[in-house]
Amino acid sequence: MSVTAQEPTPESVWAFMQETARQMRETDREIKTLGQEIKEAKNLFTTQWGKLIESLVEGRLIELLNQRNIPVYDTSTRVKGSRDGCPYEFDIIAHDGDRIVIVEVKTTLRPDDVRKFIDKLRDAKRLMPRYRDSIIHGAVAWLRADAGADEMAMNRKLFSIRAVGDSARILNALDFKPGAF
Repeated sequence: MSVTAQEPTPESVWAFMQETARQMRETDREIKTLGQEIKEAKNLFTTQWGKLIESLVEGRLIELLNQRNIPVYDTSTRVKGSRDGCPYEFDIIAHDGDRIVIVEVKTTLRPDDVRKFIDKLRDAKRLMPRYRDSIIHGAVAWLRADAGADEMAMNRKLFSIRAVGDSARILNALDFKPGAF
């Protein structure tokens, strides 16, 4: 039995090219859909994880700051706004009347996070004029710190709060004096 190869015709080549193009379009669509699903899952995980860390910190924040002679009595979370075309967001603000403590919460604290947060603190009175007469202290709260970012925060006069287990604790020495921003 012999098998004979048939010469492709222009029509069969054209049909093959059209089918290949259709399959490529379908693959592109599936890749885009998959990419969107991955992005949504990542955002959900990141957002929920961040909220968990914020909850760990906020749950003990009043107690922790009171132990450090900052008699805060309540907290606000996810304070957002925009002033003069400049949007802002602060994770947690603890209030004591004439002082506030603004807390930046990070799953992993990096030195660049500390630098950026200090810039945000310096701009806080302009962004939130209701605090223009307040003394503002800063704190970074984190689950894990990279490259000495926790020490950097303390050296820059920020409270360094580590979220541990089902709570949080301040790592600064008991005689630590926070900076005013």
